[in-house]
This record gives sequence, C-alpha cells and structure tokens, in this order.
Amino acid sequence: MKSVNTLTIVFTIIQLLGAVFLIAVVLLQSGKSAGLSGAISGGAETFFSKGKAKSMDAKLAKMTKWVALVFVLLTLVLNLL
Repeated sequence: MKSVNTLTIVFTIIQLLGAVFLIAVVLLQSGKSAGLSGAISGGAETFFSKGKAKSMDAKLAKMTKWVALVFVLLTLVLNLL
C-alpha cells in the first residue's frame, strides 16, 4: 500500500482551497448579456466606459485566469507525486 507523505497532503489542501476560491471568483462575476439587446448595450458600454480595465469585472476575470492556472499546475504536480 502506498503511504501518503506530508507534501501530498499539503498540496491537496492547497488545491481544495484553490478550487473553492476559483468557484467563488467565477460566481462573483457578472453575467454577459445575451441576444440582440446585449449586443447593443454591450457596444455602448465599451464605448462610453473608459476605465473598464479598472472595473471589478476586469479584476475578477484576470484573477480567474491566474487561479485556474495555479489549479491546473497543482493538479499536474499532484499527479506526478
């Protein structure tokens, strides 16, 4: 039987916390408008909002990418251990 070492337990706990954090970050993002009305209002929104890069949605989108990358890397590391 394979013994579980401390490093595997630590990485597993970090991965579980990362998964919960990733779920929270994705759920905090606002939904994208669908359909023709969303296309019209979305175009006006990007035209009139100059500080879109500093908005909360942009920060959450960037955070989602980084947390997902860390989650995938941790999954690969745990697979190798």
